[in-house]
Amino acid sequence: MPVPKKRHSNTRTRTRRANWKLKSMNFADCPQCHSKILPHHACPVCGTYQGRTVLKIETEEKKKPVKEKPQAEKAQPAKEEKSKS
Repeated sequence: MPVPKKRHSNTRTRTRRANWKLKSMNFADCPQCHSKILPHHACPVCGTYQGRTVLKIETEEKKKPVKEKPQAEKAQPAKEEKSKS
């Protein structure tokens, strides 16, 4: 295999690598829900592509919070028992 005879200078190397930069992604608006999506992709929020539903999106149901007694109420009866004695 051929081998370079001379070493490339730092300027020449850095000039060549100067164009290795990342480009920002181009987002489009979903026509149904107006969220940001990649072009030519189905919307992950509403599941539509070109005006028709192609993905079935399951929404997470909100779980009912478990009612717990506040710790102040738990400690209160114990204090009353001590005061009765």
